[in-house]
Amino acid sequence: MAAGAMTGAESVLRTLSAGGVKTCFANPGTSEMHLVAALDRVPEVRPVLALFEGVASGAADGYGRMAEVPAATLLHLGPGLGNAFANLHNAYKARTPMVNVVGDHAVAHAPLNAPLASDIASVARPVSHWYASARDARSAATDAAAALAAARGHGGGIATLVVPADAGWEASAGPAAPLPVPPPAPVPQDAVEAAARALRGGGAAALLIGGSATRGRALRAAARIAAATGAQLIHDTFPARLERGAGIPRAQPLPYLTEMATEALAGLDHLVICGTQAPVAFFAYPGRPSRLAAPGTAIEVLAGPREDVAGALEALADALGAPAGAAPGADAARPELPDGALDAAAIGAAIAALLPEGAIVVDESVTASAPIVAATAGAAPHDWLTLTGGAIGQGLPAATGAAVACPDRPVLSLEGDGSAMYTIQALWTQAREGLDVTTVILANRSYAILDFELSRVGAGSGDAPDGGALARGPAAEALFGIGRPDLDFVGLAAGMGVPGVRVDHAQGFAAALREALAEPGPRLIEARV
Repeated sequence: MAAGAMTGAESVLRTLSAGGVKTCFANPGTSEMHLVAALDRVPEVRPVLALFEGVASGAADGYGRMAEVPAATLLHLGPGLGNAFANLHNAYKARTPMVNVVGDHAVAHAPLNAPLASDIASVARPVSHWYASARDARSAATDAAAALAAARGHGGGIATLVVPADAGWEASAGPAAPLPVPPPAPVPQDAVEAAARALRGGGAAALLIGGSATRGRALRAAARIAAATGAQLIHDTFPARLERGAGIPRAQPLPYLTEMATEALAGLDHLVICGTQAPVAFFAYPGRPSRLAAPGTAIEVLAGPREDVAGALEALADALGAPAGAAPGADAARPELPDGALDAAAIGAAIAALLPEGAIVVDESVTASAPIVAATAGAAPHDWLTLTGGAIGQGLPAATGAAVACPDRPVLSLEGDGSAMYTIQALWTQAREGLDVTTVILANRSYAILDFELSRVGAGSGDAPDGGALARGPAAEALFGIGRPDLDFVGLAAGMGVPGVRVDHAQGFAAALREALAEPGPRLIEARV
């Protein structure tokens, strides 16, 4: 390469930076060394080290949900991408804007079956809305521009760009200009008119909102429609980002449990889908439906995830004559600080009383979530991020990324003890970056969700599909309990530079939460429930 020439690696980073990428969550290896070196020449992109690829992908997810622009990840070949897969799955379901930059062997080296050679494309495609592999250094920058446009366009998504090592070290033609970002597709007028007819029909109706419809203009328009028509306003069980709290229009969550969800939707004549898909059960269960809406309910799709749901809801509100401003917000409710036994209800009450305005809550509290969500409906206005794809281990990394995206906003991470152990390394990144994250570990010393699901699928009871009574035995117990030996989260946090405290009663929890929220930087509370 001629002296002074720009490498392909630098051209990729400069292209991403020019298109709005300011952060790269990285766990790189040898094939990415030229990309690592280029970060020193592109100071506009902040490198954030994660000690596991699943932390990098989860952090990029939390960042993208809050910043609404992509972060990049830097991952090492197929195994690194594979380690990132679970949290890429969650981000894929959330349609989070993200650009994965994955190193690969040099083109001539790839066919030699080196130890780290793998089928990267097959790993990437199930969690990528766009995928390409650069041919050489001259094409790498134009591929990066296309990846960024894909990640930002049509409502967001994951773009994965593979950069072979020689495409990184060889000379490039320089960065590529940003490409136009395709906006969300406009919703046909026919869809607006069909939804209006359904809501004018006089029968029982509901709006199901998801995607970007759970915040901002879209949420306010949906609330106007519900107020004007008497329709129920329901949001996806696990929204990517939900604006909620005092003064913000309140939608009811679609219950997680199949029988509760079908009951919530029973009796509807019309269900209008806004920014999401028709509701389905999280899992199949013996004797229960997979489609949650009643067979007699007419489903109208106003807007899908790639369409302009905010514009469609505003057009629908206007078509229905819904008065502007007719979107009542949730009543403020700051309960008294709890005392006595420590359980999910007490934790929810303490959070509702102490949560600062503008906080970001990342909820992976799993079986404890429902009472906490209920208790905080009237807390100070905040954003609530959830586990969209169901792959646990997302909470700690997503909180990390959200704190990088919004350094002026406190982040509260609610985490089950079992799921925390998937990506506990995120605490180290929080300490290194000085992020304002308060982590609450709800330590019940079990995979309680699995214990709960055992009975729901018919195992361990006379409701088993074969009619037999499959008694829960020591093998099942061994796979659900994580209390032998007990995990020491305060010790684990201290080992990664995060101060922590253990509490086992409600008053102690409230005091610890107040102190943690008042102090900058990361803190951890191990709540023994």
